[in-house]
Amino acid sequence: MDKETTAAKSAAATSSAAVFGAPCWVSLMTRDLKAAQDFYGAVLGWRFRKGRLGEQFSVAFHDGAPVAGIGALAPQLQIAVAWTPYFAVTDTDEAAARIRERSGTVAVGPLTFSLGRGALAADRDGAIFGIWEGELIPDWHTWRKSTPAWLRLRTRDAFDAAIFYGEVLEWASERPGACEVSYEEDEVVLRSNGHVLARLSSGASAGSSTSEDAPDPMIQPRWHIHFPVKDVDATAEAALDNGGFVLVRRSTPHGPEVTLRDADGALFTITSRQFLE
Repeated sequence: MDKETTAAKSAAATSSAAVFGAPCWVSLMTRDLKAAQDFYGAVLGWRFRKGRLGEQFSVAFHDGAPVAGIGALAPQLQIAVAWTPYFAVTDTDEAAARIRERSGTVAVGPLTFSLGRGALAADRDGAIFGIWEGELIPDWHTWRKSTPAWLRLRTRDAFDAAIFYGEVLEWASERPGACEVSYEEDEVVLRSNGHVLARLSSGASAGSSTSEDAPDPMIQPRWHIHFPVKDVDATAEAALDNGGFVLVRRSTPHGPEVTLRDADGALFTITSRQFLE
């Protein structure tokens, strides 16, 4: 039995209700599942096993730990190829209603799957995110502990976005177990039991573009998915060698950071360390 199978079988199921409001998974919906697996396998060293949501879903593993999901985009779903964070909710229908009531958009769902119910939505500025009710894939505590990915929302106004997500996902509510929110150095920081889960930063511009019909994806409101890697430059070169594109290279106080686009158009960022704590 390989490490991936052992890890999957040993993980105890966690309900979304137990960690409501917290990011519980990141997933890519792509047009060609095999091509995406080949790309991320070559670039990030991931291995894949079939997910429990069906033949068109797979779970990526790195060093035996679950990292993310990759699924084939159904032809009837008119949504962009993109990396998307999912947040745990107690009731998908109620959360979807709160999104609509606060001028967000529910683009797909809620839909029922074998393990629960989910929906894709956009906040008031157009940043895409998902909500999930039911069993988490994989065990959330295992995923959080390994921290194979971390989230940053680039948005027009971090404080306004925190109000939206707080009301939708019950952050900083009076419910026991609610995620905590703090405002630190011009960022909103989301925590659960003291553990940083995500950061929200201001400065995105919903109306800016590089041309009349080509919005700049780097300044549009967006949830950015960051994957820590051992060698940022080597990983970026591997992406180029496998049909990807380099969008932005940055030097930060925490090390180099590169935003990439895979061959199907999905954006993600590689970083030299886990910038959460």
